Amino acid sequence: MNNPKSRVRPLTDAEEGEIQRQIVDDPDDAETTDEQLAQARPFAEVFPELFESIRRTRGRPAVEKPKQVVSIRLDQDVISKFKATGKGWQARINEVLKNAKVG
Repeated sequence: MNNPKSRVRPLTDAEEGEIQRQIVDDPDDAETTDEQLAQARPFAEVFPELFESIRRTRGRPAVEKPKQVVSIRLDQDVISKFKATGKGWQARINEVLKNAKVG
């Protein structure tokens, strides 16, 4: 398989110089001064309400009845049949067991 990056030719010195000149001449992209960096504050400190409104929590949301992790041995053909039904096969096994008449 060919690497697409290998087909991109390297820039010439003149092309690189032109790109650097355009960067320097861009009025919307002035370099940040040391004074500006010294005054910088974290987003959460400057906009605490906005930060809280967009902050994400880690992991899955808490559920009322979380499922318990267990190890169970099943016949290979049982597992194969459920896997053949596609994504969510473990949830389908859970439903079958939940609806089974026990005892």
